[in-house]
Amino acid sequence: MNKAHGTSSHQLEKSEVFKLMEVEPSVGLISSQVTDRQAKFGLNELTQRRRRSEFIRFLLQFHAPLIYILLAASIITAAMGEWVDAGVIFGVIFINAIIGFVQESKAERSIEALAKSVRTMAMVLRDGKRSQIDSSQLVPGDIVLLQSGDKVPADLRLTSIKDLQIDESMLTGESVPVQKHAGSLHHETILADRKNMAYAGTLATYGQATGVVWSTGDGTEMGRVATLIHEAVDLSTPLTLKIEQFSKAILVVILLLAATTFGVGLLRGNEAGEMFMAAVAIAVGAIPEGLPAAVTITLAVGVSRMAQRRAIIRKLPAVETLGSTTVICSDKTGTLTENQMTVRKVFAGGSTYDITGGGFDPQGEIQMHNSKVDVAGNHALIDCLRAGVLCNDSQLLREGGRHTAQGDPTEVALIVAAEKGGIFSADEHRIQPRVDVIPFESQHQFMATLHDRHERSGRVIYKKGAAERLIERCTHMLAADGSLQPIDPDLIRQHADAMAAQGLRVLALARREVEAGHAQLHHDHVKEGMTFLGLQGMIDPPRAEAIAAVANCQRAGLMVKMITGDHALTAKAIAQQLGISGGNPGSEVIAYTGKDLKAVDDVRLSEMARDAAVFARVSPEEKLRLVRALQSLGHVVAMTGDGVNDAPALKQADIGIAMGITGTEVAKGAADMILTDDNFATIEAAVEEGRGVFDNLTKFILWTLPTNIGEACILTASILAGIAIPALPVQLLWVNMMTAIFLGTVLVMEPKEDDLMRKPPRAPNTPILTFPLFMRTGLVSLIILIGSFGLFFWQTQWHDMPLPEARTMVINVIVVVEMFYLLNCRSLTHSIWHIGWLSNRWLFIGIGSMLAAQLALTYLPVMNRLFHTAPISAQAWLHIVLVGLVAYSVVGFEKWVRFTVKHEGQ
Repeated sequence: MNKAHGTSSHQLEKSEVFKLMEVEPSVGLISSQVTDRQAKFGLNELTQRRRRSEFIRFLLQFHAPLIYILLAASIITAAMGEWVDAGVIFGVIFINAIIGFVQESKAERSIEALAKSVRTMAMVLRDGKRSQIDSSQLVPGDIVLLQSGDKVPADLRLTSIKDLQIDESMLTGESVPVQKHAGSLHHETILADRKNMAYAGTLATYGQATGVVWSTGDGTEMGRVATLIHEAVDLSTPLTLKIEQFSKAILVVILLLAATTFGVGLLRGNEAGEMFMAAVAIAVGAIPEGLPAAVTITLAVGVSRMAQRRAIIRKLPAVETLGSTTVICSDKTGTLTENQMTVRKVFAGGSTYDITGGGFDPQGEIQMHNSKVDVAGNHALIDCLRAGVLCNDSQLLREGGRHTAQGDPTEVALIVAAEKGGIFSADEHRIQPRVDVIPFESQHQFMATLHDRHERSGRVIYKKGAAERLIERCTHMLAADGSLQPIDPDLIRQHADAMAAQGLRVLALARREVEAGHAQLHHDHVKEGMTFLGLQGMIDPPRAEAIAAVANCQRAGLMVKMITGDHALTAKAIAQQLGISGGNPGSEVIAYTGKDLKAVDDVRLSEMARDAAVFARVSPEEKLRLVRALQSLGHVVAMTGDGVNDAPALKQADIGIAMGITGTEVAKGAADMILTDDNFATIEAAVEEGRGVFDNLTKFILWTLPTNIGEACILTASILAGIAIPALPVQLLWVNMMTAIFLGTVLVMEPKEDDLMRKPPRAPNTPILTFPLFMRTGLVSLIILIGSFGLFFWQTQWHDMPLPEARTMVINVIVVVEMFYLLNCRSLTHSIWHIGWLSNRWLFIGIGSMLAAQLALTYLPVMNRLFHTAPISAQAWLHIVLVGLVAYSVVGFEKWVRFTVKHEGQ
């Protein structure tokens, strides 16, 4: 068996497929062929990718510059004999690693889920006999028999079909089951339109078929998706990149300070051992020990808040990534729309009517020019709605106050539309019971039913289908007054085209009255002589909350783009209703198809990705290319999806968002976040939470960094001045760890500011601390240096204060300045008077706890012995508080000048 080079199965005739695959259609493969092909092609299953061991993944949690600094601090502190302090630092590192290890998503599991989704049982024809085998045993050339309810076991070229419909949404994104046929197709037909193929992992929802296995295992479309998932790059998040850059900068500063101090001390004639310990003290003081814990806790708080808003986070850094997002690429069906087909317009009796309401809830009415229509007096409208109910195999179910569909959503939409006009399915079927039916077949594009008439003599045939095909079979059209008029094909086509231009799926309905003797229904009975009743145009309408969420996102500077497997016209209409405009708000919606994307290179693709709002009929490869194209433009991309076809793009995106209700396990496995309500509005809420997380992390870093810089400067200044160091390493460790626990937690728990979604997204290359914030950090560090070192120098050199008391003053100055500075850090731009003293209940708990800890450190004898501190006088406390008030006032004035006066002057 040799497949022709470059040959696609969908372009071949059935006879060519059998010849190429060397199989007799009435016999199937013989045993020797099966054995040979199993040896050549292997099992029909996806190759499992090798993953890192759990031990290696745990070790990788320590692979970060900041962690290296802390490990060095722990080792150096232990070398100094301070085993308790070393243990505390290492404990922080270890706990941080455990949390990261537990929270980290194992995206490779999506491959395992994909393999499980393909494995099933299959009915095959071998050696002229039917038998059921495990799908893993299938080989190319096997003849497989499908029926309703079967999962397709491999990629099949369909050769014989009886009303087969397949749900391919997991692979193509198509929102409704696809009607299949066995004829050949053009070579360039895209995946979603290959009606003569059945793909592994999809589900047969109706009918029967026979097909020849064309591809198995990794060679199937599912296999290609698995390869794309494996090849998609796991990107560092904006947060991890910024923290890494920040940590490297801290590392350089610490090493330079320590080296400079050591060198200067040696030049001044100090002993090398003494200078080494001083350098160690500077390193310990400059390291922000609380930062890893603060990052983890802040992200964990964000996870909790998002869970309350129906967004489940699978990777901790994904919380902040949402806040950095600049583009949201969203699926259409179920995320932006109701996932419930709804009839919007009806053309009957020469007039067009609007139908209000949405989804499967029959609340709504039929209107013309925004006024309710009296359906009872309109014969054409009544019969058009009645035909939709009777020529129908589906049901509208009412369960627990909710309305759900049983059957084809398109048919249920017809039932709902009729109920809005006062026509109920149960009543109509009782009055006109069905006698016979011609099921829908793709080659004929219609369905017809024969009904008895209890109230009138004779019987009636109702027919629904594609407008073009049905119009040809009609000789008359029903007027509103019930009279018959000659059909006007041009008028009907004009209205059908107008509906289609709005993205509506259009169905035409007709009837034919026959004699009572008609007991069976044949194609000849609906070939001619039909009476046209009307058109019904339906669409899966946008969610009301999604419209508001899209507007909020675009107002916040986020671009929203729709990437869907649905048809371009429908997707564009929905985008217009949602207000999605791509990168140019208010401009016309630009839409491209997967075929358009496939024909261009990566440079042109980036331009199309930037400008367009809608991408329709897109394959998994093109979704992946779109995400990469947007990332190449510098965007932080959030991608939503629910199907297997979405998984590669979900993994490649900076933040992959899977649907919790309709999402496949493969999509969830590749995603960073899962929406429990499948609602786009939840993404907007999650973006707001993500921005809040980054805001709080920035506040924490802005608050903690001046302490570390100030401590290092104090020690450096003392060495340059040739006096005793104002604080011991163990004292600095106390300050750094205790303030991070008691005061840093306040900022971690800070509520979101109310203007987060009125600001544009941060540019991905923006550092954590912008220049104004960096200058503020320097300002506070200078206050700590002048206040602490000044008091220490004054008390020891002029008032002969004992060294333990002077050092106790120094560490209390640092802590009190941090307390007052904390009030200014609760908002980067506003004062505490603006945001409110009571808006964060942790504020007073944190400050009170820190004060208690400092009093214990200062006055408890056991703490004096452990940390080499001593009690200080009330006058000393007065000096300490004055330094804190100066810090609060100076920073408050700086914020007022920079953000209030400057803003009013613009």
